[in-house]
Amino acid sequence: MDEKVFFREATLRICGSLEIEKALRQCLLYIKDFIPAGQMSFHVYDRGLGIVETIAHATHDRSELLSIRTPLSPKARRQIKDQRSVHVRLVDRIGDDEVTSPVAEKLDALNLSAVVVDLILERKVLGVLSVLSDGKKKFNAEHVRLLSLLNEPFAIALTNSLRYRELRELRDLLADDNRYLQDELRRLAGEDIIGADFGLKRVMELVFQVSPLDSPVLLLGETGTGKEVIANAVHNSSPRKHGPFIKVNCGAIPETLMDSELFGHEKGAFTGALSQRRGRFERADHGTIFLDEIGELPPEAQVRLLRVLQEKEIERVGGTDFIKVNIRIIAATHRNLEKMLVQNKFREDLYFRLKVFPITIPPLRKRSADIPALVQHFMQKKFREMKLGNIPFLAPGAIDRLMAYPWPGNVRELENTVEHALILSRGEALTFNDLRVQASKAPAENNTEVDELLELDAVISGHIRRVLDLCGGKVEGEKGAARLLNIHPSTLRKKMKKLGILFGRKVGKN
Repeated sequence: MDEKVFFREATLRICGSLEIEKALRQCLLYIKDFIPAGQMSFHVYDRGLGIVETIAHATHDRSELLSIRTPLSPKARRQIKDQRSVHVRLVDRIGDDEVTSPVAEKLDALNLSAVVVDLILERKVLGVLSVLSDGKKKFNAEHVRLLSLLNEPFAIALTNSLRYRELRELRDLLADDNRYLQDELRRLAGEDIIGADFGLKRVMELVFQVSPLDSPVLLLGETGTGKEVIANAVHNSSPRKHGPFIKVNCGAIPETLMDSELFGHEKGAFTGALSQRRGRFERADHGTIFLDEIGELPPEAQVRLLRVLQEKEIERVGGTDFIKVNIRIIAATHRNLEKMLVQNKFREDLYFRLKVFPITIPPLRKRSADIPALVQHFMQKKFREMKLGNIPFLAPGAIDRLMAYPWPGNVRELENTVEHALILSRGEALTFNDLRVQASKAPAENNTEVDELLELDAVISGHIRRVLDLCGGKVEGEKGAARLLNIHPSTLRKKMKKLGILFGRKVGKN
Protein backbone atom coordinates (compact mmCIF):
# COMPACT_ATOMS: atom_id res chain seq x y z
CA MET A 1 0.00 0.00 0.00
CA ASP A 2 1.24 3.51 -0.86
CA GLU A 3 0.99 5.56 2.35
CA LYS A 4 0.81 8.85 0.42
CA VAL A 5 -2.18 7.62 -1.56
CA PHE A 6 -3.81 6.36 1.65
CA PHE A 7 -3.28 9.71 3.37
CA ARG A 8 -4.55 11.71 0.38
CA GLU A 9 -7.67 9.65 -0.23
CA ALA A 10 -8.60 9.43 3.46
CA THR A 11 -8.06 13.20 3.91
CA LEU A 12 -10.28 14.02 0.92
CA ARG A 13 -13.08 12.07 2.55
CA ILE A 14 -12.52 13.42 6.06
CA CYS A 15 -12.55 17.05 4.92
CA GLY A 16 -15.15 16.56 2.18
CA SER A 17 -18.17 17.83 4.14
CA LEU A 18 -19.02 20.25 6.96
CA GLU A 19 -21.58 17.64 8.05
CA ILE A 20 -19.07 15.78 10.16
CA GLU A 21 -21.13 12.58 10.46
CA LYS A 22 -21.23 12.19 6.66
CA ALA A 23 -17.49 12.82 6.35
CA LEU A 24 -16.86 10.28 9.10
CA ARG A 25 -18.80 7.55 7.28
CA GLN A 26 -17.14 8.29 3.90
CA CYS A 27 -13.74 7.95 5.55
CA LEU A 28 -14.79 4.73 7.32
CA LEU A 29 -15.92 3.17 4.04
CA TYR A 30 -12.50 3.92 2.56
CA ILE A 31 -10.20 2.81 5.39
CA LYS A 32 -12.08 -0.46 6.10
CA ASP A 33 -10.17 -1.99 3.18
CA PHE A 34 -6.91 -1.44 5.09
CA ILE A 35 -8.03 -1.48 8.74
CA PRO A 36 -10.69 -3.81 10.28
CA ALA A 37 -12.83 -0.81 11.32
CA GLY A 38 -16.57 -1.20 11.85
CA GLN A 39 -17.47 2.04 13.63
CA MET A 40 -15.97 5.49 14.14
CA SER A 41 -16.91 8.28 16.56
CA PHE A 42 -15.90 11.82 17.48
CA HIS A 43 -15.86 12.82 21.16
CA VAL A 44 -15.15 16.02 23.07
CA TYR A 45 -13.95 15.88 26.68
CA ASP A 46 -14.73 18.61 29.21
CA ARG A 47 -11.98 18.33 31.83
CA GLY A 48 -13.72 20.71 34.23
CA LEU A 49 -16.98 18.75 34.33
CA GLY A 50 -15.47 15.33 33.66
CA ILE A 51 -17.97 14.66 30.87
CA VAL A 52 -17.38 13.07 27.47
CA GLU A 53 -19.76 14.25 24.73
CA THR A 54 -20.11 12.01 21.69
CA ILE A 55 -20.93 14.36 18.82
CA ALA A 56 -20.87 12.10 15.74
CA HIS A 57 -21.00 8.36 15.04
CA ALA A 58 -20.74 6.32 11.84
CA THR A 59 -21.01 2.68 10.82
CA HIS A 60 -20.87 1.03 7.38
CA ASP A 61 -24.63 1.47 7.02
CA ARG A 62 -25.40 4.88 8.49
CA SER A 63 -24.13 7.99 10.23
CA GLU A 64 -25.67 10.40 12.70
CA LEU A 65 -25.00 13.63 14.53
CA LEU A 66 -25.28 13.11 18.30
CA SER A 67 -25.02 14.85 21.61
CA ILE A 68 -24.56 11.99 24.08
CA ARG A 69 -23.03 13.25 27.32
CA THR A 70 -21.35 10.62 29.49
CA PRO A 71 -20.06 11.52 33.00
CA LEU A 72 -16.81 9.77 33.93
CA SER A 73 -15.95 8.33 37.32
CA PRO A 74 -13.19 9.93 39.45
CA LYS A 75 -10.99 6.92 38.63
CA ALA A 76 -11.50 7.43 34.89
CA ARG A 77 -10.72 11.14 35.21
CA ARG A 78 -7.46 10.31 37.02
CA GLN A 79 -6.60 7.80 34.28
CA ILE A 80 -7.02 10.48 31.61
CA LYS A 81 -4.80 12.81 33.62
CA ASP A 82 -2.11 10.12 34.03
CA GLN A 83 -2.19 9.27 30.30
CA ARG A 84 -1.90 12.83 29.00
CA SER A 85 1.39 12.03 27.25
CA VAL A 86 -0.13 9.00 25.44
CA HIS A 87 -2.05 10.31 22.42
CA VAL A 88 -2.79 6.98 20.68
CA ARG A 89 -4.03 3.97 22.65
CA LEU A 90 -4.92 0.45 21.58
CA VAL A 91 -7.66 -1.07 23.78
CA ASP A 92 -8.21 -4.84 23.38
CA ARG A 93 -11.71 -4.79 24.87
CA ILE A 94 -13.23 -1.36 25.48
CA GLY A 95 -15.64 -2.72 28.06
CA ASP A 96 -12.65 -3.41 30.34
CA ASP A 97 -11.25 0.15 30.20
CA GLU A 98 -12.32 2.64 32.87
CA VAL A 99 -12.51 5.53 30.39
CA THR A 100 -13.97 3.87 27.29
CA SER A 101 -16.41 1.53 29.03
CA PRO A 102 -19.21 4.03 29.94
CA VAL A 103 -19.06 5.58 26.45
CA ALA A 104 -19.02 2.18 24.68
CA GLU A 105 -22.00 1.02 26.74
CA LYS A 106 -24.17 3.74 25.18
CA LEU A 107 -22.97 2.68 21.73
CA ASP A 108 -23.57 -1.03 22.50
CA ALA A 109 -19.94 -1.87 21.75
CA LEU A 110 -18.49 -3.23 25.01
CA ASN A 111 -16.93 -6.35 23.43
CA LEU A 112 -15.09 -4.62 20.60
CA SER A 113 -11.47 -3.54 20.44
CA ALA A 114 -10.64 0.08 19.65
CA VAL A 115 -7.96 2.57 18.75
CA VAL A 116 -8.41 5.85 20.67
CA VAL A 117 -6.64 8.85 19.14
CA ASP A 118 -6.25 12.30 20.72
CA LEU A 119 -6.77 14.85 17.96
CA ILE A 120 -4.06 17.47 18.36
CA LEU A 121 -3.62 20.72 16.46
CA GLU A 122 -1.00 23.31 17.38
CA ARG A 123 -0.23 21.39 20.59
CA LYS A 124 -3.85 21.57 21.73
CA VAL A 125 -6.07 18.52 22.21
CA LEU A 126 -9.30 19.34 20.39
CA GLY A 127 -11.13 16.07 20.83
CA VAL A 128 -10.91 12.31 20.51
CA LEU A 129 -11.42 9.89 17.62
CA SER A 130 -12.42 6.33 18.49
CA VAL A 131 -12.17 3.63 15.82
CA LEU A 132 -13.95 0.41 16.81
CA SER A 133 -13.23 -2.98 15.25
CA ASP A 134 -15.66 -4.84 13.02
CA GLY A 135 -15.85 -7.73 15.54
CA LYS A 136 -14.00 -10.16 13.27
CA LYS A 137 -10.41 -9.04 13.69
CA LYS A 138 -8.51 -7.12 16.32
CA PHE A 139 -6.32 -4.12 15.71
CA ASN A 140 -2.55 -4.43 15.62
CA ALA A 141 0.39 -2.02 15.67
CA GLU A 142 0.27 -1.48 11.88
CA HIS A 143 -3.36 -0.35 12.10
CA VAL A 144 -2.47 2.08 14.89
CA ARG A 145 0.35 3.52 12.78
CA LEU A 146 -1.94 4.09 9.78
CA LEU A 147 -4.55 5.86 11.92
CA SER A 148 -1.83 8.03 13.45
CA LEU A 149 -1.08 9.37 9.97
CA LEU A 150 -4.57 10.88 9.87
CA ASN A 151 -4.38 12.77 13.16
CA GLU A 152 -4.10 16.23 11.61
CA PRO A 153 -6.87 15.84 8.97
CA PHE A 154 -9.23 14.46 11.63
CA ALA A 155 -8.33 17.36 13.99
CA ILE A 156 -9.00 19.95 11.27
CA ALA A 157 -12.32 18.32 10.37
CA LEU A 158 -13.40 18.25 14.02
CA THR A 159 -12.51 21.88 14.74
CA ASN A 160 -14.25 23.01 11.54
CA SER A 161 -17.34 21.07 12.52
CA LEU A 162 -17.39 22.49 16.06
CA ARG A 163 -17.04 26.03 14.75
CA TYR A 164 -19.72 25.41 12.14
CA ARG A 165 -22.06 24.06 14.83
CA GLU A 166 -21.36 27.08 17.03
CA LEU A 167 -22.08 29.48 14.17
CA ARG A 168 -25.36 27.72 13.41
CA GLU A 169 -26.36 27.93 17.08
CA LEU A 170 -25.46 31.63 17.18
CA ARG A 171 -27.38 32.22 13.95
CA ASP A 172 -30.45 30.49 15.35
CA LEU A 173 -30.09 32.39 18.61
CA LEU A 174 -29.81 35.73 16.82
CA ALA A 175 -32.79 34.90 14.64
CA ASP A 176 -34.81 34.02 17.72
CA ASP A 177 -33.68 37.21 19.50
CA ASN A 178 -34.58 39.24 16.43
CA ARG A 179 -38.06 37.72 16.29
CA TYR A 180 -38.54 38.41 19.99
CA LEU A 181 -37.32 42.01 19.73
CA GLN A 182 -39.49 42.68 16.70
CA ASP A 183 -42.49 41.32 18.59
CA GLU A 184 -41.58 43.54 21.56
CA LEU A 185 -41.27 46.58 19.30
CA ARG A 186 -44.64 45.87 17.76
CA ARG A 187 -46.13 45.43 21.22
CA LEU A 188 -44.55 48.61 22.60
CA ALA A 189 -45.29 50.66 19.51
CA GLY A 190 -48.82 49.44 19.61
CA GLU A 191 -50.50 48.45 16.47
CA ASP A 192 -53.32 50.14 18.45
CA ILE A 193 -51.79 53.51 19.30
CA ILE A 194 -53.77 55.27 21.99
CA GLY A 195 -55.31 58.40 20.50
CA ALA A 196 -55.06 57.16 16.91
CA ASP A 197 -58.77 57.83 16.41
CA PHE A 198 -58.81 61.15 18.29
CA GLY A 199 -55.89 63.45 19.11
CA LEU A 200 -53.38 61.57 16.93
CA LYS A 201 -55.75 60.85 14.06
CA ARG A 202 -54.04 63.26 11.66
CA VAL A 203 -50.60 62.02 12.73
CA MET A 204 -51.56 58.40 12.04
CA GLU A 205 -52.96 59.33 8.65
CA LEU A 206 -49.55 60.79 7.76
CA VAL A 207 -47.80 57.70 9.19
CA PHE A 208 -49.78 55.31 6.98
CA GLN A 209 -49.24 57.61 4.01
CA VAL A 210 -45.43 57.65 4.26
CA SER A 211 -44.76 54.16 5.71
CA PRO A 212 -44.72 52.23 2.38
CA LEU A 213 -42.01 54.57 1.03
CA ASP A 214 -38.31 54.93 1.87
CA SER A 215 -38.46 58.72 2.24
CA PRO A 216 -36.84 60.25 5.35
CA VAL A 217 -39.28 61.28 8.08
CA LEU A 218 -38.75 64.15 10.54
CA LEU A 219 -40.78 63.94 13.76
CA LEU A 220 -41.31 67.26 15.53
CA GLY A 221 -42.83 67.85 18.93
CA GLU A 222 -42.19 68.67 22.55
CA THR A 223 -40.34 66.33 24.89
CA GLY A 224 -42.47 63.40 26.00
CA THR A 225 -45.06 63.50 23.21
CA GLY A 226 -44.23 59.99 22.03
CA LYS A 227 -41.96 60.53 19.04
CA GLU A 228 -40.33 57.11 19.50
CA VAL A 229 -43.75 55.43 19.48
CA ILE A 230 -44.59 57.12 16.17
CA ALA A 231 -41.19 56.12 14.76
CA ASN A 232 -41.95 52.50 15.71
CA ALA A 233 -45.32 52.81 13.99
CA VAL A 234 -43.67 54.05 10.77
CA HIS A 235 -41.21 51.15 10.80
CA ASN A 236 -43.78 48.47 11.67
CA SER A 237 -46.16 49.68 8.95
CA SER A 238 -43.43 49.61 6.30
CA PRO A 239 -42.00 46.83 4.10
CA ARG A 240 -38.92 46.99 6.36
CA LYS A 241 -40.81 45.77 9.43
CA HIS A 242 -38.93 42.44 9.46
CA GLY A 243 -35.57 44.25 9.35
CA PRO A 244 -33.73 45.86 12.27
CA PHE A 245 -35.00 48.97 14.03
CA ILE A 246 -31.97 50.76 15.50
CA LYS A 247 -32.51 53.65 17.90
CA VAL A 248 -29.81 56.30 18.47
CA ASN A 249 -30.15 59.06 21.06
CA CYS A 250 -27.81 61.67 19.58
CA GLY A 251 -27.79 63.64 22.82
CA ALA A 252 -26.62 60.68 24.92
CA ILE A 253 -23.46 59.80 22.93
CA PRO A 254 -20.27 61.73 23.83
CA GLU A 255 -19.04 63.85 20.93
CA THR A 256 -15.69 62.07 20.87
CA LEU A 257 -17.43 58.71 20.31
CA MET A 258 -20.16 59.91 17.95
CA ASP A 259 -18.48 58.95 14.64
CA SER A 260 -17.40 55.56 15.96
CA GLU A 261 -20.87 54.76 17.33
CA LEU A 262 -22.71 55.83 14.18
CA PHE A 263 -20.32 54.72 11.45
CA GLY A 264 -18.10 52.12 13.14
CA HIS A 265 -14.30 51.93 13.12
CA GLU A 266 -11.47 49.84 11.80
CA LYS A 267 -8.97 48.00 13.96
CA GLY A 268 -6.25 50.42 15.10
CA ALA A 269 -8.19 53.54 14.04
CA PHE A 270 -7.54 55.05 17.48
CA THR A 271 -6.23 54.04 20.89
CA GLY A 272 -8.47 51.29 22.21
CA ALA A 273 -9.77 50.19 18.79
CA LEU A 274 -8.60 46.60 19.24
CA SER A 275 -10.89 45.16 16.59
CA GLN A 276 -13.13 46.19 13.72
CA ARG A 277 -16.58 47.34 14.83
CA ARG A 278 -19.77 47.97 12.91
CA GLY A 279 -21.62 51.20 13.62
CA ARG A 280 -25.33 51.79 14.11
CA PHE A 281 -25.88 52.55 10.41
CA GLU A 282 -24.40 49.21 9.33
CA ARG A 283 -26.49 47.40 11.93
CA ALA A 284 -29.61 49.06 10.52
CA ASP A 285 -28.95 47.74 6.99
CA HIS A 286 -32.22 46.70 5.30
CA GLY A 287 -34.10 48.26 8.20
CA THR A 288 -34.72 51.61 9.86
CA ILE A 289 -32.51 53.87 11.97
CA PHE A 290 -34.20 56.30 14.37
CA LEU A 291 -32.08 59.35 15.18
CA ASP A 292 -33.64 60.85 18.28
CA GLU A 293 -32.56 64.32 19.44
CA ILE A 294 -31.12 65.04 15.99
CA GLY A 295 -30.56 68.65 17.03
CA GLU A 296 -27.79 67.49 19.37
CA LEU A 297 -25.71 66.05 16.51
CA PRO A 298 -22.27 67.75 16.33
CA PRO A 299 -21.22 69.48 13.06
CA GLU A 300 -18.74 66.77 12.00
CA ALA A 301 -21.34 64.03 12.35
CA GLN A 302 -23.85 66.18 10.44
CA VAL A 303 -21.49 66.19 7.44
CA ARG A 304 -21.17 62.40 7.48
CA LEU A 305 -24.92 61.95 7.95
CA LEU A 306 -25.49 64.12 4.88
CA ARG A 307 -23.37 61.72 2.82
CA VAL A 308 -25.44 58.79 4.05
CA LEU A 309 -28.61 60.54 2.90
CA GLN A 310 -27.15 61.53 -0.46
CA GLU A 311 -25.05 58.52 -1.42
CA LYS A 312 -26.47 55.73 0.77
CA GLU A 313 -22.96 54.81 1.90
CA ILE A 314 -20.78 55.18 4.98
CA GLU A 315 -17.07 55.13 5.78
CA ARG A 316 -15.81 53.64 9.02
CA VAL A 317 -13.46 55.69 11.18
CA GLY A 318 -9.95 54.84 10.01
CA GLY A 319 -11.27 53.12 6.91
CA THR A 320 -10.62 53.81 3.24
CA ASP A 321 -13.54 51.99 1.62
CA PHE A 322 -17.13 53.15 1.34
CA ILE A 323 -19.80 50.70 2.47
CA LYS A 324 -23.23 50.73 0.86
CA VAL A 325 -26.19 50.71 3.27
CA ASN A 326 -29.87 50.18 2.54
CA ILE A 327 -31.62 52.06 5.32
CA ARG A 328 -34.51 54.36 6.06
CA ILE A 329 -33.83 57.35 8.30
CA ILE A 330 -36.34 58.68 10.81
CA ALA A 331 -35.16 61.72 12.77
CA ALA A 332 -36.82 63.43 15.72
CA THR A 333 -36.28 66.57 17.76
CA HIS A 334 -38.03 68.89 20.18
CA ARG A 335 -35.75 71.77 19.20
CA ASN A 336 -36.41 74.53 16.67
CA LEU A 337 -34.12 73.49 13.81
CA GLU A 338 -34.95 76.59 11.76
CA LYS A 339 -33.68 78.79 14.58
CA MET A 340 -30.56 76.61 14.77
CA LEU A 341 -30.02 77.22 11.03
CA VAL A 342 -29.89 80.98 11.67
CA GLN A 343 -27.41 80.40 14.51
CA ASN A 344 -25.26 78.13 12.26
CA LYS A 345 -25.74 75.23 14.69
CA PHE A 346 -27.39 72.97 12.12
CA ARG A 347 -26.54 72.48 8.46
CA GLU A 348 -29.10 73.85 6.04
CA ASP A 349 -28.53 71.14 3.42
CA LEU A 350 -28.97 68.41 6.05
CA TYR A 351 -32.12 70.07 7.37
CA PHE A 352 -33.82 70.05 3.98
CA ARG A 353 -32.70 66.46 3.36
CA LEU A 354 -34.34 65.36 6.60
CA LYS A 355 -37.44 67.51 6.21
CA VAL A 356 -38.80 65.58 3.23
CA PHE A 357 -41.85 64.50 5.21
CA PRO A 358 -42.24 66.29 8.57
CA ILE A 359 -44.81 65.08 11.09
CA THR A 360 -45.64 67.33 14.03
CA ILE A 361 -46.91 65.46 17.10
CA PRO A 362 -49.28 67.63 19.12
CA PRO A 363 -48.62 68.10 22.85
CA LEU A 364 -50.92 66.36 25.33
CA ARG A 365 -52.64 69.63 26.33
CA LYS A 366 -53.91 69.91 22.72
CA ARG A 367 -55.37 66.40 22.72
CA SER A 368 -56.84 66.16 26.20
CA ALA A 369 -59.52 63.81 24.86
CA ASP A 370 -56.82 61.09 24.82
CA ILE A 371 -56.10 61.46 28.56
CA PRO A 372 -58.77 59.02 29.88
CA ALA A 373 -57.58 56.21 27.57
CA LEU A 374 -53.92 56.95 28.35
CA VAL A 375 -54.57 56.88 32.09
CA GLN A 376 -56.31 53.50 31.85
CA HIS A 377 -53.44 52.16 29.74
CA PHE A 378 -50.78 53.34 32.20
CA MET A 379 -52.74 52.06 35.19
CA GLN A 380 -52.89 48.57 33.67
CA LYS A 381 -49.25 48.71 32.61
CA LYS A 382 -47.93 49.84 36.00
CA PHE A 383 -50.25 47.40 37.77
CA ARG A 384 -48.47 44.54 35.97
CA GLU A 385 -44.98 45.99 36.37
CA MET A 386 -45.38 46.79 40.08
CA LYS A 387 -47.14 43.46 40.80
CA LEU A 388 -49.85 45.15 42.82
CA GLY A 389 -52.38 43.03 44.70
CA ASN A 390 -55.52 44.84 43.59
CA ILE A 391 -56.46 46.44 40.30
CA PRO A 392 -56.33 50.23 40.77
CA PHE A 393 -59.39 52.40 40.16
CA LEU A 394 -60.07 56.12 39.82
CA ALA A 395 -61.87 58.32 42.32
CA PRO A 396 -64.74 60.58 41.13
CA GLY A 397 -63.39 63.77 39.64
CA ALA A 398 -59.86 62.38 39.09
CA ILE A 399 -60.13 62.43 35.27
CA ASP A 400 -61.44 66.03 35.32
CA ARG A 401 -58.45 67.02 37.44
CA LEU A 402 -56.05 65.34 35.01
CA MET A 403 -57.67 66.92 31.95
CA ALA A 404 -57.45 70.40 33.49
CA TYR A 405 -53.68 70.11 34.00
CA PRO A 406 -51.47 71.56 31.17
CA TRP A 407 -48.98 68.62 31.14
CA PRO A 408 -45.69 70.38 30.29
CA GLY A 409 -43.99 66.95 30.29
CA ASN A 410 -46.69 65.50 28.03
CA VAL A 411 -47.37 61.74 27.89
CA ARG A 412 -44.16 60.88 29.77
CA GLU A 413 -45.18 63.13 32.66
CA LEU A 414 -48.66 61.58 32.68
CA GLU A 415 -47.15 58.08 32.91
CA ASN A 416 -44.90 59.10 35.79
CA THR A 417 -47.83 60.81 37.54
CA VAL A 418 -49.91 57.62 37.33
CA GLU A 419 -47.00 55.56 38.72
CA HIS A 420 -46.48 58.09 41.54
CA ALA A 421 -50.18 57.91 42.43
CA LEU A 422 -50.13 54.10 42.46
CA ILE A 423 -47.18 54.08 44.86
CA LEU A 424 -49.03 56.39 47.27
CA SER A 425 -52.48 54.84 46.89
CA ARG A 426 -51.98 51.69 49.00
CA GLY A 427 -54.91 50.06 47.25
CA GLU A 428 -57.23 53.05 47.58
CA ALA A 429 -58.79 55.06 44.75
CA LEU A 430 -56.49 57.30 42.75
CA THR A 431 -57.42 60.94 43.35
CA PHE A 432 -54.43 62.89 41.95
CA ASN A 433 -55.14 65.54 44.59
CA ASP A 434 -51.45 66.49 44.71
CA LEU A 435 -51.60 67.64 41.08
CA ARG A 436 -51.44 71.43 41.11
CA VAL A 437 -53.27 72.93 38.16
CA GLN A 438 -51.51 76.14 37.13
CA ALA A 439 -53.31 77.18 34.01
CA SER A 440 -51.36 80.43 33.84
CA LYS A 441 -48.19 78.47 33.12
CA ALA A 442 -49.66 76.62 30.14
CA PRO A 443 -48.18 77.90 26.86
CA ALA A 444 -50.40 80.53 25.31
CA GLU A 445 -51.84 79.65 21.93
CA ASN A 446 -51.24 83.14 20.46
CA ASN A 447 -47.62 83.65 21.52
CA THR A 448 -44.92 84.12 18.91
CA GLU A 449 -42.62 81.18 18.08
CA VAL A 450 -39.77 82.60 20.18
CA ASP A 451 -42.07 83.16 23.15
CA GLU A 452 -43.26 79.55 22.89
CA LEU A 453 -39.66 78.34 23.05
CA LEU A 454 -38.91 80.47 26.09
CA GLU A 455 -42.10 79.34 27.78
CA LEU A 456 -41.32 75.67 27.04
CA ASP A 457 -37.82 75.99 28.52
CA ALA A 458 -39.30 77.55 31.65
CA VAL A 459 -41.87 74.79 31.98
CA ILE A 460 -39.27 72.06 31.43
CA SER A 461 -36.97 73.70 33.98
CA GLY A 462 -39.76 73.83 36.56
CA HIS A 463 -40.72 70.22 35.95
CA ILE A 464 -37.11 69.01 36.29
CA ARG A 465 -36.76 70.92 39.57
CA ARG A 466 -39.96 69.34 40.91
CA VAL A 467 -38.77 65.84 40.01
CA LEU A 468 -35.36 66.53 41.57
CA ASP A 469 -37.06 67.62 44.78
CA LEU A 470 -39.11 64.43 44.71
CA CYS A 471 -35.90 62.37 44.30
CA GLY A 472 -33.92 64.27 46.93
CA GLY A 473 -31.63 65.80 44.30
CA LYS A 474 -30.54 62.38 42.97
CA VAL A 475 -30.01 62.40 39.19
CA GLU A 476 -29.38 58.75 38.31
CA GLY A 477 -30.00 55.33 39.79
CA GLU A 478 -33.11 53.37 40.66
CA LYS A 479 -34.73 56.33 42.48
CA GLY A 480 -33.11 59.08 40.43
CA ALA A 481 -34.76 61.84 38.43
CA ALA A 482 -33.54 60.39 35.13
CA ARG A 483 -35.43 57.15 35.80
CA LEU A 484 -38.69 59.04 36.58
CA LEU A 485 -38.28 61.25 33.53
CA ASN A 486 -37.40 58.19 31.41
CA ILE A 487 -34.29 59.75 29.84
CA HIS A 488 -30.58 58.94 29.97
CA PRO A 489 -28.76 60.52 32.99
CA SER A 490 -26.18 62.21 30.72
CA THR A 491 -29.00 63.72 28.63
CA LEU A 492 -30.65 65.02 31.80
CA ARG A 493 -27.39 66.55 33.07
CA LYS A 494 -26.80 68.20 29.70
CA LYS A 495 -30.30 69.67 29.73
CA MET A 496 -29.91 70.82 33.38
CA LYS A 497 -26.65 72.52 32.50
CA LYS A 498 -28.33 74.28 29.58
CA LEU A 499 -31.22 75.43 31.79
CA GLY A 500 -28.92 76.53 34.63
CA ILE A 501 -30.10 73.90 37.12
CA LEU A 502 -27.33 73.08 39.61
CA PHE A 503 -26.55 69.46 40.47
CA GLY A 504 -23.89 67.38 42.19
CA ARG A 505 -21.03 69.27 43.90
CA LYS A 506 -22.26 72.60 42.57
CA VAL A 507 -25.31 72.32 44.84
CA GLY A 508 -23.10 71.67 47.88
CA LYS A 509 -20.91 74.71 47.15
CA ASN A 510 -23.95 76.96 46.95
